[in-house]
Amino acid sequence: MSNEDHIAYILLGANLGDRQSNILQALQYIQARANIEKVSSFYETKPLDDSDQPEYLNMACRIRTTDGPRELLEFLKWVERRMGRTSLEKNAPRPIDIDLLMYDDMIADESDLRLPHPGMLERAFTLIPLAEIAPDYIHPTAKKALGELAGQLDSSSVKKVERSLKFKLESDIQGGRPSINVSLSRVGITDLKRVIRLGVKGKAALFYATLDFFAYLDPFKAGVHMSRFTDVLEGMIEEISLEPSPDIESLAERLALQVVRSQRAKKAEVWIKARYPMERVTPISAKKTEELYTFVGIASTDGQRSRRIIGVEAEGMTACPCAQDMMSSHARMLLQEAGYDPDEAAKIVSLIPMPTHNQRARGTLLVGSDMSVRAEHLVHIIEASMSSETYELLKRPDEFFVVNKAHQNARFAEDVVRQMLFNLVEVYPDLPNESFVLAREESLESIHRHNAFAERSGLLGDIRAEIRGQAESHRPNITMEEWLSL
Repeated sequence: MSNEDHIAYILLGANLGDRQSNILQALQYIQARANIEKVSSFYETKPLDDSDQPEYLNMACRIRTTDGPRELLEFLKWVERRMGRTSLEKNAPRPIDIDLLMYDDMIADESDLRLPHPGMLERAFTLIPLAEIAPDYIHPTAKKALGELAGQLDSSSVKKVERSLKFKLESDIQGGRPSINVSLSRVGITDLKRVIRLGVKGKAALFYATLDFFAYLDPFKAGVHMSRFTDVLEGMIEEISLEPSPDIESLAERLALQVVRSQRAKKAEVWIKARYPMERVTPISAKKTEELYTFVGIASTDGQRSRRIIGVEAEGMTACPCAQDMMSSHARMLLQEAGYDPDEAAKIVSLIPMPTHNQRARGTLLVGSDMSVRAEHLVHIIEASMSSETYELLKRPDEFFVVNKAHQNARFAEDVVRQMLFNLVEVYPDLPNESFVLAREESLESIHRHNAFAERSGLLGDIRAEIRGQAESHRPNITMEEWLSL
């Protein structure tokens, strides 16, 4: 084995047992030592000598390997043995047969290695699937393209076979009527993991993402075609991995539009969560560190009109005001018992950060608007709303800064949510009133076995009016689902 990559073409065939499954199983074994880059369709043909045995199913494959030609050939023979091929008789029936057709542009004519494979130029069942995946590849000895060579052969004995298990689909079950005529607001698949590319040309980067796909289901349709959700993604996978989307919410909208078309749905919704690295600098030691945040992109569309949401999830730290108040009261009492008068005791307590229990806090901030908002900026709004931000790397002076800051800014989960909303209003005075906002915080309690939770969602105009004391009457808060469906 060398460090250099080599390109090889192989032919897989089977005429015993479940032929298609055998070939697919062989491909799985081959991937233990080689990368499969391209596979042809399945092709069915009669045995080479027209003997009385089942017809063969064949497939050509392009692989990338670091094995030398003899190492690769020996490995392919091992795969044959592993899958139960025992007979070495020429042209005998077999559960799997793997031929090494070409290895780079190598020409070899030795007892244990002949390249290109002898006889391949006369065999339609070899050249036709091979020409499908490499029509422009020049044969090392014939000096012609494989597509041209395949066109010179009689292909009447070779029949393309659909790549699927043999069954008859009697009816479209999902397209039928349900037993109970009730619509479902969201039906789909969740936790689909892929790598996506975000940014602009020259500054794009790859991100590990989790995607959820949903479609509205009307009351007279039994179900959605689940495979069509992944078809949408696979159909765009090369596009979204090579051509970057400017931001995560734009990609969610592109995918949602495709879901509407493929499912013939009245409405579709796509959620994307991607882990995003941001450079941070510790507050005192000024050490650079990289922190991971979760960026959120959500889009809902009926095919004509779309709504998009950008958001982030970030962690910070909260300190409990209630316990701190009790500790302050206890400290004043101890000072007074030691001879200090009440005013002196109160002054001393006000100068010293009081202990309390702390929580790691998870904040979420989502904004839906036609105005562009950068997710990176929302990260800082969340962290500024906590008792203190946190860092992966902390030297002792940094640790003191974080702990002291948190205890000087003790906050409940409710306080953090209100701070997020206030900071958003102040930082974005030009954000339209009809924009949607959701602020959420969950404190992972340290002395309780439960978590503290707070959330507010609604239109930014209503939130602005409340903060400024201008709200005439309290209106019901609009939910994210309601805003997306408007």
